[in-house]
Amino acid sequence: MKHVIIGGVAGGATAAARIRRIDEFAEIIILEKGKYISYANCGLPYYIGGIIESRDELFLQTPASFGKRFNVDVRVENTVVGIDTDGKTLTIQRADGNKYTETYDKLLLSPGASPVKPPLEGIDSDGIFTLRDVPDTDRIKNYLNTHTIQKVVVVGAGFIGLEMAENLHHAGAEISIVEMANQVMAPVDFSIAAHVHQHLLHKGVKLFLEQTVERFKQKDGEIHVCLKSGKIIPADMVLLSIGVRPETSLAKIAGMKIGETGGIWVNAYLETSAKDVYAVGDAIEYPHPLTGKPWLNYLANPANRQGRLVADNMVKGNAEKYEGAIGTAIAKVFDLTVATTGLPAKRLKQLNIPYQISNTHSGSHAGYYPGGTPMSIKLTFDPVTGKLYGAQGVGQEGVDKRIDQIALLIKSGGSVFDLTKVEHCYAPPFSSAKDPIAIAGYTASNVVTGQMPIVTWREMQAANPEEVTILDVRTKEETKYGKIEGSLNIPVDDLRERLDEIPKDKPVYVYCAVGLRGYLALKILTQRGFSKVKNLSGGYKTFSMATEPIINK
Repeated sequence: MKHVIIGGVAGGATAAARIRRIDEFAEIIILEKGKYISYANCGLPYYIGGIIESRDELFLQTPASFGKRFNVDVRVENTVVGIDTDGKTLTIQRADGNKYTETYDKLLLSPGASPVKPPLEGIDSDGIFTLRDVPDTDRIKNYLNTHTIQKVVVVGAGFIGLEMAENLHHAGAEISIVEMANQVMAPVDFSIAAHVHQHLLHKGVKLFLEQTVERFKQKDGEIHVCLKSGKIIPADMVLLSIGVRPETSLAKIAGMKIGETGGIWVNAYLETSAKDVYAVGDAIEYPHPLTGKPWLNYLANPANRQGRLVADNMVKGNAEKYEGAIGTAIAKVFDLTVATTGLPAKRLKQLNIPYQISNTHSGSHAGYYPGGTPMSIKLTFDPVTGKLYGAQGVGQEGVDKRIDQIALLIKSGGSVFDLTKVEHCYAPPFSSAKDPIAIAGYTASNVVTGQMPIVTWREMQAANPEEVTILDVRTKEETKYGKIEGSLNIPVDDLRERLDEIPKDKPVYVYCAVGLRGYLALKILTQRGFSKVKNLSGGYKTFSMATEPIINK
């Protein structure tokens, strides 16, 4: 059996290694248009910033070492320019321009995705870069080494954009981020992104949200980033991180089906519309396990899983179905860790899927053990059954562990009630007897069962104090550091003695610092004759973070 793989990074390399482990005698060819295979895409920003000192550390295998170990014919700088799916032949162009043909029994497409580069005036100017592969990295690194870089503008505030912002800051540059949305990190909800906004500002990064680049202009040795608002940001270097699109040109030339989101269509076995032709990675679209709707998922973990699974199907016949990916991702942004899995509230709203949320704030480990840091978790779930839809976390320590655990529950069809059953290892340096996941689960369970009706930060912000009693149950000292306008302050410990100060003829929105005392106050009030009481989800911490203005210093 002759297996030909187009693309030697992530899914392609994984598939080749897996095929060899299954079949020692198969003929395997990797065709890679670049010079490198099996390298660490996700490590590129950290090499640019100097965190990873050696360029060689980025390469898991060289073409020669991979070929030797797995007995694979690795052909770098060989670009496939045509596919004849009826005759099962490929037209390939070498680096010198000469073309040749190759045959296959089974073909795998793993072409990845390409950076979005809109046709803006001046976008091809010297000093403007995208980051997708090793050659991009080398160009950026060389530019940093040969130019004095004091000011950098990053256009686009996705995961790569923020990682590059941090690493270029680490390299000594002043950073400005331009993003057309009202928040950074599109996969998370605004209330989680707000933590990142304030952290970036604290680090001296300038944020220009809801701003769009109109053109780039070279002037006085600088690049002027001209925004549609009229503002001009001078820079010594610009990094474009606007997004990527699936690389589907080969599939289109071969007449393969392209899906509704623009990726290569594949079935449950990762086979394209052409028989014996499979596809994996950033180039494909696949139904989301929670919505059933096709989507594009540009993440390394699913690509590697697909590569392993598709190898089985190519060798053994279509036997292994792919379960799909829910979008579990994480990023380091200076001192913060931000992670997400499943569907955020804004996506559920777009899809008209009924949902409810909960926000909780816990310590990364027991409060009495030194070194603990705050952690915020937001859950989205079915308001009736409690089925988990998604989770987001932000903090400094332990966020990855919690989101990974929740991701497994979501993929298994779990609910918020299952979160309370997760058995955590516990010792004071690592967690609390009530782990942040358990607290999130108990809180969300109270929302589902109706024990704790909630009000969101947006609803609280829109509340009219003449129509709603906004009750602050924190201590008087806490209110000195900020409060919700129009609120009545009665500390929870004094509440039973001061019930007559609270009108019974209108709803009561209760809040405290993070939600716990608000819940206690809600239980007191509802059992003492107050019928319309809601607790602010996540308390004043969520509200204040989400409503904090962005002020560049």
